[in-house]
Amino acid sequence: MLKITSYLTLDTSAKQLVNHLNDEKTSLTFSENAVLIKLLDHSEEIWTKEQLLAEGWPDRVVAPTSLTQCISTLRRKLEPYSEIHLKAVARRGYQLHINERSHVKMVSLTDRDTLRAAFLDVGVMVKIAGAMVVIGLITLAWYQCEYHKVLKKTSEWSSDKQVELNIGGVTESATLLYKDNTDQVHKSKWQKHLAPESNIVEGLKGFSAFALTNGAHYSFASCPGYTLDDCNGEGIININTLTPEPAGLNMSEFVPLSQKMEDRIRYNRVLIPQDSVGNIVEHHYHADVYFPVAGEKLIRGDFSLSLVYEDGTSGQIYTTTCITDEDCVTTPIKWKTRGTFNQYQQKIGDYDVDVFYTNIEHKEFIKPDFVTPSAMRFYREIRRDDIQVTNMTLFRVHKTKDTAVWILPFMDGLVAWSKYEKVQF
Repeated sequence: MLKITSYLTLDTSAKQLVNHLNDEKTSLTFSENAVLIKLLDHSEEIWTKEQLLAEGWPDRVVAPTSLTQCISTLRRKLEPYSEIHLKAVARRGYQLHINERSHVKMVSLTDRDTLRAAFLDVGVMVKIAGAMVVIGLITLAWYQCEYHKVLKKTSEWSSDKQVELNIGGVTESATLLYKDNTDQVHKSKWQKHLAPESNIVEGLKGFSAFALTNGAHYSFASCPGYTLDDCNGEGIININTLTPEPAGLNMSEFVPLSQKMEDRIRYNRVLIPQDSVGNIVEHHYHADVYFPVAGEKLIRGDFSLSLVYEDGTSGQIYTTTCITDEDCVTTPIKWKTRGTFNQYQQKIGDYDVDVFYTNIEHKEFIKPDFVTPSAMRFYREIRRDDIQVTNMTLFRVHKTKDTAVWILPFMDGLVAWSKYEKVQF
């Protein structure tokens, strides 16, 4: 096998030219094969007619026209390869010239030697341009991939600060989750919304808590217990403030009122359809979040999400958001989604968090018959999400066997301590 160019070879035993770009083969006669072998022996060397006759017709005496006809046929068979030139040198003989730098030459992607030769054959600027294109494509793919989006979303949050919260007359330190673009993290941002003269919760001796701010809203999630792992799901308080003006929340009235609202009706219990077929395990999380605003009815957000794993890190996700007020004047504003999720392990500060990147495949917005002015901002927020949102990122910051603490994307981020139950069909 003789190599003629980076993609063309001469199979001397089979007497054929082989084009490795398309695996095309061109048959040669005995004489054409022998003459071409001689010409390739030292390309650029001029071979006399006598030398070529001796190679093509050994031990035979033939007319010079036999060589002329052979050269003519070889030229026709080599014609598709513009970098190969079979030249006649006046009064001397024939010469094979191969221009390896032909700009029309292509390379075989299945031939390692061809690729190497083709790459080395191009100029420095072409190599640089090709490398830049490859780097650009890799960079574009990286920025568009899901994992990069997860890293970007996670990097927005920090947890290296603590704030003191006084809830029900008990003061504890809360882990602060905040977006890096805000410096408004003083404890007053949360504390001022609880009316100090009525900040009483009967029987509360200690609590664990997370506080969160996205720079505009301030939320906290607390649960009775001296450590994070003491929470059993009873006595959870999730509050999110929407305006900078103090809400004046009366905690001694809030606790029984929130219990009444939760006992009165539960909109989001189990999300997976009851007629589902097969052995389904639903990991169901539920959180009640309250939005106090001075002089307005107390708004309750009823948040639920269910995870159904198909393998260890991915599966189906169902979410429901339901908004109503303390007197049920606003009929429920409900937004349901269904889609898929991939779960990733990341860190926010010292916390190992589970990140759930979800792709929404189905949305359902239930428009209420009547919306009070205090609930209108939620109606607009949910309506906007229903139109624009195609994916969501949720962070599970902490979990016990009965509870989990989440950063939910609602209102651009709030913290909620949820109850957990495992449901099996």
